[in-house]
Amino acid sequence: MFVFVGKSLNGLQGRKGKGNYMFRKFHEKLKEHEEGFTLIELLVVILIIAILAAIAIPVFLNQRNKGYVTQAESALKNAATNMEAFATGNNGTYPTTTEQLVSEGFRPVTGVTLAIASSNASGYCLTANHDKIGTATDVDYVYSSNVGKPVKGTTC
Repeated sequence: MFVFVGKSLNGLQGRKGKGNYMFRKFHEKLKEHEEGFTLIELLVVILIIAILAAIAIPVFLNQRNKGYVTQAESALKNAATNMEAFATGNNGTYPTTTEQLVSEGFRPVTGVTLAIASSNASGYCLTANHDKIGTATDVDYVYSSNVGKPVKGTTC
């Protein structure tokens, strides 16, 4: 029981004899000990989590695809660097096989199939296909020495 300036709550009286009704209600609420959550509160929390998951999962999957694209583009850029290095050491002749690139220091990327589509004295064309993008017969990205950067497509 609370004590205010020497008086107990029971001793406090309001106007016109109404007494301590507000204090009694307060104490009754304290004694009820409401524990747990209602079903509506739990459903609202589950709904919020579901909405956040619906937003996050597609974004996450898109990030994985971007990673695959970047991996294929990186393999093309590295191969192009090795093509130029090979040509520098062989009087301007570009390699015609990926084995020649590997001998120059190119390291194949796991999951990316790289091929030399064409190679002649005027330039070269590289193709790359990532296992996780499209089908195995698709060519996802090409690198032409005339363009100088990886481009999505099937032809140089």
